[in-house]
Amino acid sequence: MGRWKTVIGPKLKARRFENQKTEVKIGTNILNKMTELGRPKFEVIA
Repeated sequence: MGRWKTVIGPKLKARRFENQKTEVKIGTNILNKMTELGRPKFEVIA
C-alpha cells in the first residue's frame, strides 16, 4: 500500500465509480510492470 501511495498518490482522482475502477486497473498495471523490471531473472546453467 505504501508503494501504491508513493507512485500513484493517496487518493483517486476520478469521481465516477466506473472511472475509479479504470484508474485502479491502470495503477495496478504500472506497479506490476515496475515490480517485474526490478525482479531478477534466473537461468539454469548446468
